[in-house]
Amino acid sequence: MKKLIVALLCFVIPLSVFASENSYKVRYDGGSLSDLKTGDGVKLVLDQDRVRFVKDGKEVVVVPASAITEVSYGQDVHRRVGAAIGLAVVSFGIGALMALTKSKKHFVGLTWADGDKKGGLAMQCDKNEYRGILAALEGITGKKAVNSDAMTVKN
Repeated sequence: MKKLIVALLCFVIPLSVFASENSYKVRYDGGSLSDLKTGDGVKLVLDQDRVRFVKDGKEVVVVPASAITEVSYGQDVHRRVGAAIGLAVVSFGIGALMALTKSKKHFVGLTWADGDKKGGLAMQCDKNEYRGILAALEGITGKKAVNSDAMTVKN
């Protein structure tokens, strides 16, 4: 009986590892998707030849990897002033130290043109996952991610 259980586990565990999909939880920040609102949580699923956005088990949009024209990255950095004021009420020293800290939000953008269907979106990614998302998107599309913070706008 033990040998049967061991053999079964040796077969099932590797299958479950290979069956897992490349998916990430992201937050939709804006773009051309009318089915989503800013701030909606969606799942970004990266297949070998396409990128899918899934909300509540339904596919919102499927973009072929060959149709993606640009992958971009940016961040929003701001000081934690509100939290510092709240802590300053309790302890002025801790509140002052909190005012010196910064918070970063990481955004990844996609634009695509699939025949007559063109679109784009920005998504907020977790600080621990945005590098993996960028690397996966670069690998699938063959496009190098553009750092939008380093771009300068000339009028």
